[in-house]
Amino acid sequence: MSERSKVIFGNPMPESVYRKAVRSKKKYAGKFGDDSAADYPVTVKKNEHIGDLLGVMDVRLGEDGSAPQDGEAFDMDKGIIVGNIRMGFGHYRISMAIASAAKSMGYVPYWMDLNSYRHTTCTKVISAQNDLYSLGSRLSGKSRLFNRLVWEPMNYEGFRKLSYNASDQKNAELMAAVYRNVPKDIPVVATHVWPAQAAIHAGMKHVVNAVPDNWPMALHLAEGSLHTVQTHFAYQGYRILNGMKGKAVLQPMPDSDLVYTGHYIDHELVSNIENDCAHRIRRQEEGKPFRFLLTIGGAGAQKEIFAAIIKHLLPAIRKNKAALYVNVGDYRNVWEELVREIPGLREVSTEHFNEWEETQAFAENALTQDVNGVHAFWHENIFEAVYCTNLLMRSCDVLVTKPSELAFYPVPKLFIKRVGGHEQWGAIHSAEIGDGTLECRDIPHTLQMIGLFIKEKGLLGGICDNIVRNKAAGVYDGAYKVVELAMKGGKSYEAEF
Repeated sequence: MSERSKVIFGNPMPESVYRKAVRSKKKYAGKFGDDSAADYPVTVKKNEHIGDLLGVMDVRLGEDGSAPQDGEAFDMDKGIIVGNIRMGFGHYRISMAIASAAKSMGYVPYWMDLNSYRHTTCTKVISAQNDLYSLGSRLSGKSRLFNRLVWEPMNYEGFRKLSYNASDQKNAELMAAVYRNVPKDIPVVATHVWPAQAAIHAGMKHVVNAVPDNWPMALHLAEGSLHTVQTHFAYQGYRILNGMKGKAVLQPMPDSDLVYTGHYIDHELVSNIENDCAHRIRRQEEGKPFRFLLTIGGAGAQKEIFAAIIKHLLPAIRKNKAALYVNVGDYRNVWEELVREIPGLREVSTEHFNEWEETQAFAENALTQDVNGVHAFWHENIFEAVYCTNLLMRSCDVLVTKPSELAFYPVPKLFIKRVGGHEQWGAIHSAEIGDGTLECRDIPHTLQMIGLFIKEKGLLGGICDNIVRNKAAGVYDGAYKVVELAMKGGKSYEAEF
């Protein structure tokens, strides 16, 4: 196994950084065990929830030394592994985009969630860190002091440092065992850095690391893989490892290790951009209720902002000037809290709860039929909870979201306050290419922007025009390009794009 914590892209780490990385791995191994020698059998089965929609096959692991269960064999010609974790909803959503693109190109996407193998050290380590991240996200929304002194600095500068990557690389050695019985020649697209690092440590031969966000951070480095980025800003930042060791000028990433692809977007969304934008403009011209989509992410943060938005919109909803979709993901308690807090909300609401086929039918009908009132969505299953937003996106007029991975989606967006300093760069990028607003960093400015969307036709029309132009320029083709790169062996073919 290569020692990837001592030298990162030709940049030696101080001995103190390396010792800290070794201690980090030792701590997790002591707490959760070291299963590096484990022999987990692999089974491939169709995903019960998005298998039909996205062609997804699940990669499941049995107990150490047990016999493989019945399942299908890997398709060695058309198969592509989508390596991910559930940490919030963002990385799952990017994985769905990669799977959707792969299916549209005739490939078979294998879903490999490293946070779903509860009997492995890999999942135990990831889950522990996921719990800490979710807690931090929630606290940052409730405490300005915690956000300013802890959460913003950690997300903005802490994760940016090469020293952080050194520890992550060591910890990822504890995750490699899950790949032991996966054929090493199958391409891997990782939508979080840990599945990429683990794949490299496990000897997977063709690994693409699909980097999220727009703020270059060493957190996302998986040396040995091909790194793809969604923006030119990110490309330049990663190329020179900008600011990842204070003011030091570092050895740059090799050009062959980094590719700009554009945004990672589902085929279903990209292929319908012109139609969906035309419907948005037509609805506004005809005076139909203006449709807002509120989506609450996997960390369950920012409920207070959404409550203020709903209270503000209720009079317009009652007058059929606005309509509202609210996806609370797999957090039913969030919806119940909103109903208790907002008088009259339940009376104007239709609940679409844990009925996946009904949710799909609603999303399909909303493309051509009128929508009134408030429609609330909750799904217990994580796949349905995440993909519900993707289905509703096509028929909404504006998506109201923090500037997370959704900042890159080809739908008009109103950005509320970020969670973590790195997210602001997603809003900046979106505003600059014209498919979203500035980040509205407080409730009064958020409500002001909502009013502008309802009253001024030019705002929505201009954003829709920009989205169509961006599509023509290939801005939203990133998922297709990532898949193509992976199927060509993870080497740089940027010139062909």
